Amino acid sequence: MATILAIETSSEMASCALLRGERVYFRESSGVRTHSQAVLPMIQELLEEAGIVLRDCDAIAYGAGPGSFTGVRTACGIAQGLGFGAGLPLLPIVTLDAMALAHLARHGDAAPAQVLAVLDARMNEVYWAQYRFDGGLPVAVLPAALSAPAGVAPSGPVRACGNGFPAYAEAFAGKAFAEGADAAIMPHAVQVAQLGRAAFAAGHAVPAAQAQPLYLRNKVAYTKAERAEMKASQA
Repeated sequence: MATILAIETSSEMASCALLRGERVYFRESSGVRTHSQAVLPMIQELLEEAGIVLRDCDAIAYGAGPGSFTGVRTACGIAQGLGFGAGLPLLPIVTLDAMALAHLARHGDAAPAQVLAVLDARMNEVYWAQYRFDGGLPVAVLPAALSAPAGVAPSGPVRACGNGFPAYAEAFAGKAFAEGADAAIMPHAVQVAQLGRAAFAAGHAVPAAQAQPLYLRNKVAYTKAERAEMKASQA
């Protein structure tokens, strides 16, 4: 089986994982402002714990987004740098895919079988996608999208997860799909590594020069006037 190094920095938690054989090693660091400084030391710790060097890996997976603009750029940039240096291909992994896989790992395959992942996108918006599972891997029924919380519209019964629910609790109040949502599930490098191994086996690795973040939002900040207008419209 392929040895996969994974990097995930799309949210407030930075995480790194190393999937080698049946064993997974991982590290975590909270605090979005420290992601760029925390990732490389965590990777070095993982490699030392596993007794290997970076060139012993087959590929580097990274959380490509959606997520924090700076965070997904950090993961992609570090993965590219490591990939260039070690001559390794990269595996861009959708962060919402990783959340769906984490939900399956935590809660098992129970009815309803499909999972809705909802991630806080700030600016009164969320990233979301709906998944079914095939061979233990998430398959998008409704692909990753950006919308206001009111625009989240799953197709059929789902189990839900992600920090979008507590972030916009009022907007989701009374929605059947929001009941019992596991808000603690967030993108993590462990699932990024697992999805990366599957993507590598399927031949989906790309050269480091071709790796890109996944952006669903072109506008990353509002002007003061726009924020005032939004606030007035919500009053």
